[in-house]
Amino acid sequence: MPVSRRRRIFRAAVTVGVAAALCTALGTASGAAAHRAGDGLFLSVSGSDDTWIHGVRLTCPDTRGSHPHGAAACDALAWAHGDLDALRGEPHVCTREYDPVVVAASGSWRGAPVDWRKEFPNACTMDAATGPVFRF
Repeated sequence: MPVSRRRRIFRAAVTVGVAAALCTALGTASGAAAHRAGDGLFLSVSGSDDTWIHGVRLTCPDTRGSHPHGAAACDALAWAHGDLDALRGEPHVCTREYDPVVVAASGSWRGAPVDWRKEFPNACTMDAATGPVFRF
């Protein structure tokens, strides 16, 4: 059991490192205007045991279109005043299947630094809790 826990911690650390590297790369490639504003979030979703990871950069307003639901995600974050724990989400019924996903956000929201991470039991519960923000 301790080996498995250490392995999970190591994988989580690798995921955070990969997310940070992607954030840096996407931040550099996102253009001078978004970089000058200094406002934007790198959002990531990773699967059980880090078998996959998806990430996207969200700047509000989402003028570059990098987030498939950018306008709705910006609206949800504005409603929650940038507090990802306060997202109202879009509650719906989910199965009790255990296939954990980890979501993370880093960057800044309206000048305030953001470094947030949360694990959900499955993608459906994550979607119900976060709404369009992590829907990519």
